[in-house]
Amino acid sequence: MKRSPEIEFRQGIRLLIYRPRGLINKAAVKKIIGVIEDLEAETPEPFNRFFDTSEADKVELNFRYVIHVSLHRRRSHKGRAPVKSAILATDSTLVHYARLLALLTRASSIKVRVFQDCKEAAKWLGVTIELLAEEP
Repeated sequence: MKRSPEIEFRQGIRLLIYRPRGLINKAAVKKIIGVIEDLEAETPEPFNRFFDTSEADKVELNFRYVIHVSLHRRRSHKGRAPVKSAILATDSTLVHYARLLALLTRASSIKVRVFQDCKEAAKWLGVTIELLAEEP
């Protein structure tokens, strides 16, 4: 799957960075899930994820779809090494959806946390704030 400029994979530190801009809808979610699943298929080594939604200005999702995607990811990641997904979100709608994702993946190998401060997300992921703040 072709990656867009808003998706970056840092091989050396095993970190996927996704910075969506504009609209977050089913197509955007499907695209990033496809990238994640392609990377998981390419290598058995785990990698963490950082989603910076601060440049997203519109959300066209619904709870049913977010639940469906969350449960799909939970099932498809079963048996794999634990990973961390840090979601930087300040928009109230995105915060709600991210918290739902965190709740639905709670007892799985995908550990999701929602942050409103990039510094805290960096600390949890074990990377520098500069790494998360820099543009590709």
